[in-house]
Amino acid sequence: MNIPSIKECFKLIKNISMMDHIIDHSIMVSNIAFFICIKLKKQFPNLNTRLVTSAALLHDITKTRSFDTKEIHSETGGLMLTSLGYPEVGNIIRQHVVLDFYGNDSPVSEQEIVNYSDKRVLHDKVVPLKKRLEYIKLRYGTRKEFKDHIQIMWANTLDLENKIFYHLDITPGQLSECITQEIKRESY
Repeated sequence: MNIPSIKECFKLIKNISMMDHIIDHSIMVSNIAFFICIKLKKQFPNLNTRLVTSAALLHDITKTRSFDTKEIHSETGGLMLTSLGYPEVGNIIRQHVVLDFYGNDSPVSEQEIVNYSDKRVLHDKVVPLKKRLEYIKLRYGTRKEFKDHIQIMWANTLDLENKIFYHLDITPGQLSECITQEIKRESY
């Protein structure tokens, strides 16, 4: 499996000229994904932390240009990483908005971790799912078909949160505090 290093991820981010606020968002999503992955490895030792971290860092790789092109950034980001020789990373990026499969009977996967981590970050802050949903509804829920799609996605995300946190020793409400403590610890 070919996975870009953190240094290679930041080189890609720089080369594509991602907006600073999208970079900040992506870094926080990556921090959460890394934290959750490390915690889940006790139950699911086959989780690939490097894959999760790199995919989370690159999940919005084509978001900046999508403002002009109107492309679906999850699809084009996934295609970009696949074409660069990182198909597993591309597959996760493609699923960071909507997963191909939602199921409680399977082990937690890398794509579920990245998908969920993205849903917990508003701009560059860890927020409860409800706050993120309010933002998504306001930003994207102007048309009826989007509203219906958002409601379905959100029901799936709540199920995913339950699936993930069933295996953790913290609650979803404690995630923000845990991430803040980890970042402080890392900066010393």
